[in-house]
Amino acid sequence: MTNAKLGEALRLLGLDHAAGQVYLALLDRAPAPLSAIGAAAGVEGAELVAAYDTLVDAGLASAAGEGEDVVAPVPPAAGLEILARHRASEVEESRIAVGGAFESFRRQRLAAYNDHLVEVVTGDDVGPRIRHAWASARDQIRQFESPPYFPLPGATEDSLATLARGVTQRVVYSRASLEYPGHLKDVVEPCVRAGEQARVLSSVPVKLVIIDDVYALVSLSIKEADVHNSMLVVQPCGLLSALMALFEQSWQNALPLHGRTTRPGGLPPADRRLLWLLAGGASDEAIARELGISRRTLFRRLQILMARLGAANRFQMALQAQRSGWL
Repeated sequence: MTNAKLGEALRLLGLDHAAGQVYLALLDRAPAPLSAIGAAAGVEGAELVAAYDTLVDAGLASAAGEGEDVVAPVPPAAGLEILARHRASEVEESRIAVGGAFESFRRQRLAAYNDHLVEVVTGDDVGPRIRHAWASARDQIRQFESPPYFPLPGATEDSLATLARGVTQRVVYSRASLEYPGHLKDVVEPCVRAGEQARVLSSVPVKLVIIDDVYALVSLSIKEADVHNSMLVVQPCGLLSALMALFEQSWQNALPLHGRTTRPGGLPPADRRLLWLLAGGASDEAIARELGISRRTLFRRLQILMARLGAANRFQMALQAQRSGWL
């Protein structure tokens, strides 16, 4: 090992430059008088005494006997172990000090920023924030839609206006949203006809609106939304990424609802609503109630649709309706 590398190793163990130079000279010339070691190292006087005492304390050199000035190095194993432990202790203390300093910085300087990653909006502020969200969309809106619904006059018109601006709108509806009185006819169908991409699941995990990739609106929970009338506004962070991934996974698993027909003659709106409700898993009672017909009339219309599609049962009817663009 060269003197330069050994000197660097000694420095890393906590020995200063003077002590390192004296130790190198000690290895080269000992046993010898301390004054000769100092002369070879270029260290003298009080600095030499202090440097050699450092080596003695580190267990790297012998103490000069009383009345003697001859010194020599000693086997370094024990001394190096002590130095290594001492150095490790200093590094650990430094790590704790730096970590604590950064934590203090984070609390004091980043608190304001972190506090705005998730914002809670309640009461009368909910409506304006929802309308602002629709107006601010530039590329796409992704939504989980399910009751209970916040009373927001003009919400459907806002959605239609957003679609008219060329903003892509993808919505996963829950079965409950299709069963909700009047919602399918007055909200879902107009938006689908205007170009909304709609799909349906038996249920959605949360009420959610994602505006572009910029932020999301999240009801605290579907069960509590109508009670607490509150929502979260989530800015870009890990939570927003998770919500976007959740939507995309649910979108892949949902049944498409198309706003067009490909069969000659098309399909009456009432029959399309019937198929959508059936595909969404609505019960016969809910379908009959939504369409304003009796269960007997419902069964008769189902038989007519199955015959028209060449289906032997409801499952085949749903498959054929989807292939025909009726779902």
